[in-house]
Amino acid sequence: MKSNNIKVTSMRESKRDVSRELAAVFVDGYQKDLAFLSSDRDKLIDAFEKMVCPDVFYFATLDGEIVGILACSNNQKRAVTIDKTILRNSFGHVKGRIAYHFMKNEFNKKLSYPDDTGYIECVATTGKARGKGVSTALMSYVLENEDYHRYILEVVDTNEIALRLYKKLGFTEMERKKESFSKTKGFKYRIYMELNVS
Repeated sequence: MKSNNIKVTSMRESKRDVSRELAAVFVDGYQKDLAFLSSDRDKLIDAFEKMVCPDVFYFATLDGEIVGILACSNNQKRAVTIDKTILRNSFGHVKGRIAYHFMKNEFNKKLSYPDDTGYIECVATTGKARGKGVSTALMSYVLENEDYHRYILEVVDTNEIALRLYKKLGFTEMERKKESFSKTKGFKYRIYMELNVS
C-alpha cells in the first residue's frame, strides 16, 4: 500500500532482513517502558531484535526508511516472545530475571481470542513520522489484507491521538480496566476496543 510516499509491507514478505530496524522503532516507541532495563538504546535493540515474531509484524517506510511498525497477533503467535536467556545475557542475571518476570505476562501470555480474531499490538512510529499518516496507513493495510472477522486492541486513556485514530477507523470501546500503580505508570485505564468486519 502506498500513500504520501508511505509503503506498508509485512515482515514475512520483506526481501531483506529488517529485524534490527523494526526493533529500533519498537525500542524508540516504548522507550519509557523499557528505560528500567537500560538507557543504552543499542543494547535494547540488540535484545529485542532477537525476540520479535516476523509472522505478525508489518512495517511502514517513508522514502525508503522504516518509520512505523504494527503487529497483528493471534491466539497462536504474539508480537514479541520474551526470552529469559536473551534478557539475562543482555542486561545481567538479576535485571534480566526481574525483566522476564514482569514482561512475560504482557507478551508471552497466549491470547484467549478465537481463531477469527486479530489482536493489534506494538503500534509505534518514529518521531519524524508522527502526524504524517503512518499509523493510519499501517492500520488500514492490516484491516484490508488480513482475514480476521474481528480485531481487538488495547490503548491507554492518556493516548488521545491513538484513541481518535481507532475511533475514526471504526473501533468501539468494549471494556475499560483500572490500572494498578496508575500514578507511577502515567495512566488510569487500559481501554480495550474492537472492530467487527464480518
